[in-house]
Parts: sequence; C-alpha cells; structure tokens
Amino acid sequence: MNKLFISGLLIFSALNVIGQTKNQIKFTAKITNRNSDTLVIRGKDNFKQVIPINKKEVFAANFDAPKGFYVFSDGTESSNLYLKPNSEVNLTMNAKEFDETIVYKGKGVDESNFLAQQALKDEKFQAEAFAKEPAEFASLLEAKKKADLENLGKGNFEAEFKTALQHNFESFNQYAAQEYDRASKANKLKGKPSPGFDYENHKGGKTKLSDLKGKYVYIDLWATWCAPCRAEIPYLQKIEEKYHGKNIEFVSVSIDKLKDNEKWKKFVTDKNLGGIQLFADKDWESEFVTSYGVTGIPRFIIVDPQGNVLSSDADRPSSPALQTQLDALLK
Repeated sequence: MNKLFISGLLIFSALNVIGQTKNQIKFTAKITNRNSDTLVIRGKDNFKQVIPINKKEVFAANFDAPKGFYVFSDGTESSNLYLKPNSEVNLTMNAKEFDETIVYKGKGVDESNFLAQQALKDEKFQAEAFAKEPAEFASLLEAKKKADLENLGKGNFEAEFKTALQHNFESFNQYAAQEYDRASKANKLKGKPSPGFDYENHKGGKTKLSDLKGKYVYIDLWATWCAPCRAEIPYLQKIEEKYHGKNIEFVSVSIDKLKDNEKWKKFVTDKNLGGIQLFADKDWESEFVTSYGVTGIPRFIIVDPQGNVLSSDADRPSSPALQTQLDALLK
C-alpha cells in the first residue's frame, strides 16, 4: 500500500488477542523477490516471532500464539493475518507486488485470506474514491461499507473475527472521511505558496524554507520512532545520491517531541543521514505540519523553485514514480 494504510493501521492499533490460551502454529512462507532474510510476526502484549529463512529458501517456524490478529513484516512492508488454534499457515507471495500476491493455504487460513483481499479493496477505494467530489465520495464510502459487511457475512469465519471486522469497517469509514478532508485541504495548496518553516538544523543554526528558494525542495516528514519512515531512509539516500548536484534540495523534517531532540541528533549522526536534517518546533502541532493537514507519516512534499507547492502528498523514495517525476523536473 502506498498512501494511507488505513485498514492495516486500524487493525494493528487495535491488535486484539481474542484468546489467552497459547496454541501451536505451524507457519511457512515462500517469498520471491524477498526484501529480507527474516520475517517478523508481531501481536499484542509485545508478542514477537522472528522467522529466519532456511537453506531451502523457506521461512519456517513452529510457535505458540494466542488466537487473534497479528501483523507480519519483511522489514519493508507489512500485512495483517489471523492465527487460530493449531493453524497450519502456508504463505506465498512476490515481495515486489506485496499486497497483490499474498495467498494463504493450509489449515485455518480463511480469515487471513479475507484480510489480504480486504487490504487490496481498501487500497483501490483510497486510490479511486479520494479523487471524487464530496457527495460522490460519501456515497461510495457508504456503498463500500455495505459491500464489506455482505462479504464478511458470506464467509465461514469465527464469530469473534466477524465482530472485530465489523468494528474495523466502522473505524475505516471514520478514518477515510477524515483522510478525505485532510487530502482535500492539502490538494488546495497545489500551485500556491507553500507554508514556511524556520527549524533547527542538525549542522547548527536554523534553516528556513525560503532559504532554499530557486531550487526544487523534496521534504520528508518523519520521526525516529516511525518504522515506515525508517524503511524509506535507504531509498532516500539513493535518491539523494542520484540527484546530487542537481537543482534540488532534500530536506528531512523530524516531528519527534522536544524531549527526544538528543535522540534525533544521535540517530542522524549514527545513520549518517544526508540532505538537510531539521527538527520541527512543536512536533505534530508545528504550523508547517498542520498547514498540510498531516495526520500520518512518512509524508512527502515537493515545493518548486518559486516556493509554490508542486505536490502536497508526493510519492515515496521507494516508489519508481518519484524518480520518473524528478527526471522530468530536473532534465
């Protein structure tokens, strides 16, 4: 998923373990074009199962886990799954088409397959409906909720799973409506002068957005605690290297809390982060952040040489579309 990650975030944030009794799980995964040699399954109460790849190029493990919702990650992307007593989960996927290729086979995997397909439906909805006018968006959102409930009712799922998903559909609608309003607010900035900032620079002093006028500015809003943000860092470093010397500045703005300022400084130093590294003055409440309606990170913004907003919600460094855009701008 690219932009909003709504459904995944909702389930992960509410990651409920339905049963406290631990049950044996047999898990295997065959992943082509893998991003890592390790898979990690996380759940509530700090549950963490690390699964390294074996000599047969398969991720395999037997472990105990309470019944409920979990998230697996390959270090770059993640997806939801549902584990039941004595499940035998066989996952296959292509990491280059992460969400589109997830298939679970085996025993007790119906719920996990539903979650995988639901993630695709949510992503498609976000890509299509967010471009509509308010009245049409509201109509599409209500229709989606009705269809989701109907599909859930048709499945041979556990009652606890159905109840949790019904709550999740309600939450999805609320968050989607909020995100639509946020996106609408951000889109209205396109072509207009960007809100400014005057933030602490890791190298000393302060840096204003206006100091960078005359160049394109690619802004990364992130935080040291944000795993998806950290996952984008290697891609951002490659982008910075590719366009070094071109008419563009890469600016990373941390929205860590003030108490974590030293943590931010150490992280930037330890990771040898390039570009212009800045620290926002009031974390999420910073005027620059609120002006763009930011409710989730990482968030990327492109400002043109005149200081106008070119893209208020730009592609991530890991997206090939970003390089295509930058190639066109900087040719």
